[in-house]
Amino acid sequence: MQYDFGMIGLGTMGRNFLLNVADRGYAAAGLDLNADQVASLNEEAGHRKIQATTDQSEFLQMLKTPRTIMLLVPAGKVVDAVIEGLLPHLDQGDLIIDGGNSHYADTSRRAEALQSQGFRFLGVGVSGGEEGARKGPSIMPGGDFSAWEQVQPILEAVSAKVDREPCVAYMGKGAAGHYVKMVHNGIEYGMMQLLAETYDMLRRIGGFTNAEIHETFSEWNKGPLQSFLVEITAEIFAQADDKIEGADLIDAILDKAKQKGTGKWTSQTAMDLGVPVPTIDAAVTMRGLSSFWRFRQTAAQKYGSFPTERIENKETFAVQLEHALLFSFILTYAQGLHLLSVASEEMDLDLRLSDTAKIWRGGCIIRAELLEDIRQAYAGNPDLANLVGSPVFRGRLKTLLPSVRAVVETATQNGIPLLALSSALHYFEALRAARLPLNLVQAQRDYFGAHTYERLDADGTFHTEWGK
Repeated sequence: MQYDFGMIGLGTMGRNFLLNVADRGYAAAGLDLNADQVASLNEEAGHRKIQATTDQSEFLQMLKTPRTIMLLVPAGKVVDAVIEGLLPHLDQGDLIIDGGNSHYADTSRRAEALQSQGFRFLGVGVSGGEEGARKGPSIMPGGDFSAWEQVQPILEAVSAKVDREPCVAYMGKGAAGHYVKMVHNGIEYGMMQLLAETYDMLRRIGGFTNAEIHETFSEWNKGPLQSFLVEITAEIFAQADDKIEGADLIDAILDKAKQKGTGKWTSQTAMDLGVPVPTIDAAVTMRGLSSFWRFRQTAAQKYGSFPTERIENKETFAVQLEHALLFSFILTYAQGLHLLSVASEEMDLDLRLSDTAKIWRGGCIIRAELLEDIRQAYAGNPDLANLVGSPVFRGRLKTLLPSVRAVVETATQNGIPLLALSSALHYFEALRAARLPLNLVQAQRDYFGAHTYERLDADGTFHTEWGK
């Protein structure tokens, strides 16, 4: 049998993706050096058209030409090693797909190198975790358009569907696919931190029990906040601790959050391009702060804690928090999409943000009801620089603003850190400010470094001999 699609890397993600491909009627071949994983997949294949092997030569002979080979292996040097091992045995026109969380700069380098040798390459972001890979992820391919056309039917078949539309679309040129996936993960960081801060306020100021927090998030998930992350957050608070009878698991988990780097990459590239993404930055910072666990215990003893005043009306406070969270979700999406807009122009990626929002509606970790409104905002105005400027969101943001201010004020009075929520608020306040105090910063720069400045009342650049 000649197989339509090849997968290298039969870990959880690769295995599930390959089973998904086979379930959609395509013959799928797998390669992994781990004999146990190969044997397990062959056993699970059943009636499906799947064959896995540990032999690269056999794997390559099984595939139809031009070959379509996807890699789901750890990002970095492993990807380069796998590609180097393949190249001597491939034919001109064969397609390699990197489906891991590779840095976009590595994707650009690989695309150029492979194209110069006559091979085709796609950098493809895949979001949805293990379940998404098996049942339908959101897929973000970028690179050679003819390569996308070659694999388009398979990727559309295996992707998640919303209103019968596949959650996959050609993102753009070069490293567009992995760049979009990186920003997706940055937004994910922001939303997760916002949910954590909201939980902290419900618990410490609202006096909500874990059961009440579960009910609150479950209710929110039925409204404008409907999203995968709110859904799983609700479920987390209903999980019992299997080690301590009568206890909830959330209370036993150490407050140290780790990270793999995609959020940091988003912050780094945003700084390089001069695009503010403060809520994503705050989320990365808070994960870093959480890692200093022992220092925090000592500091808490030395500095003490603020007295926490419980709110009297829990229902009213919950509504305030719901509004603040919705406001901050919108602003987090706005920051990530603004970054994509600037990156598309600066890096010649040719992104279409309405397509990005469209494929994020299903399958991925940041899928949410809001994304349909975001899709409509960009479909109505493809040149929209920032969601804050869209009439789709203008009225909503104005309505939600008082609640955000009230929540941030309450947290400040009680010594509760809301780095992400407050960053979303102040990002919005700065964007809508007709005048910022940065005229002073530019004056300071000119004072000590002769960096010049511009004037409100005249064109050109100016320099002053300050103090003389």
